[in-house]
Amino acid sequence: MSLKLIGAGLSPFVRKCRVLLAEKEIAYEHDPMAPFGVSDEYKRMHPQGKIPTLVDGQKVIPDSSAICTYLEGRFPEPAFYPSDPYLRARAIWYEELADSGLINGTIVPFQQRVLAPVFFKREADEELVAKALQEILPPYFDYLEREIGGSEWLLEDRFGIADVAIGTQLANFAYGGEEVDASRWPQLAAYGARIHQRPSFAALLEEDQKTLASLRS
Repeated sequence: MSLKLIGAGLSPFVRKCRVLLAEKEIAYEHDPMAPFGVSDEYKRMHPQGKIPTLVDGQKVIPDSSAICTYLEGRFPEPAFYPSDPYLRARAIWYEELADSGLINGTIVPFQQRVLAPVFFKREADEELVAKALQEILPPYFDYLEREIGGSEWLLEDRFGIADVAIGTQLANFAYGGEEVDASRWPQLAAYGARIHQRPSFAALLEEDQKTLASLRS
């Protein structure tokens, strides 16, 4: 039975899973369910009512990190998590940094300028956006600038889950009308551009632009 991934494509967490699926060339069905007013049936699969959730036959895997770990185990090639224990731990750290840290700043412009007017019928709170840009994000961007250094990718000189996780958050940052300041964080800005130029990302970003255009029309 084919895999089914549930969750709206504009979600950075859904995108993280879809990029991994594309990179591993795994066939799957995508159900673009929005994370608003989810059904009781869905909550039986994911009691938090969040997206995404992966369904593989009778197996149900909520949460993007759990999904990516599952996909890596079931479809090990090409590998996206290092085999070395320390480097694997570093990869998981970067993934967690993106999922629970970086997102606290990168998602704000998107939430305020896209989601707020479209779904909640209210104007953007630009004070919240300014706080994200001036207070929340700089320490994360400073850290990533140092970690990237002159490397193409974060670990093992190859594209991996750490890059996927960070790249997907930077995509939503751009959808909110922002970009990494290349004069202040040149390594991070170039790194984000490299990620988004990969075919796996580029196809989804193009799809997202169509979705955004339809939401704004």
